[in-house]
Amino acid sequence: MQIRRSNERGLANHGWLKSYHSFSFASYYDPQWMGFANLRVINEDRIAAGSGFGTHGHRDMEIISYVLDGELAHKDSMGNVEVIRPGEVQRMSAGRGVMHSEFNHAKGQTHFLQIWIEPKFTGIQPSYEQKAFDGSEKRGTLRLVVSPDGAEGSVTANADARLYAGLIDGTERASLELTPGRHTYVHVVRGAVAVNDAVLNTGDAAMWRVADDSRRLVLEHGKDAEVLVFDLAA
Repeated sequence: MQIRRSNERGLANHGWLKSYHSFSFASYYDPQWMGFANLRVINEDRIAAGSGFGTHGHRDMEIISYVLDGELAHKDSMGNVEVIRPGEVQRMSAGRGVMHSEFNHAKGQTHFLQIWIEPKFTGIQPSYEQKAFDGSEKRGTLRLVVSPDGAEGSVTANADARLYAGLIDGTERASLELTPGRHTYVHVVRGAVAVNDAVLNTGDAAMWRVADDSRRLVLEHGKDAEVLVFDLAA
């Protein structure tokens, strides 16, 4: 298992936007961190009140937004006008091309993760999906929130990837059987938690490739921890 600490990430501070980059993005470039398997971007963004990303385009990328605090107003060329709030997961398949904007119209700061995963099929029709997952669904377990087939009521994505979200505190313990031959990436959204006995804090990540043997991921000894776990194509 490889661990990457929060302070090893890239940082961009534009005043209205403060963003930590887990992988190379925009002006932050590190050839050792171009992504992990088909996971290309995890940006931890804080947007000041009254600010946001103006209309811009994407193509052939699965874009997932995970709001932690505040709210994010989304508008796109498909006609979607939505507000994403804490507990909600939004997926936009850029496909052969889409334009969108993201703004914080609230009075306080918006804190969210933007995640990009490389698509399984390119050139598809762009699409959008958004679902809410109550905290009780993630408490002391790993709740599937994104998958290729919408399993267990998750958001459907055009990617060979599954994303789980969990809330771990005190004596709570969550585990996941890892599939041989695939990659696993764990991102601590906030708080602290032991990942297979290694203590990780806010912004830290753990990752490994599961080879021929079967392994189990265990999350325990949490301190108000919120965790995302990615099961990724080899």
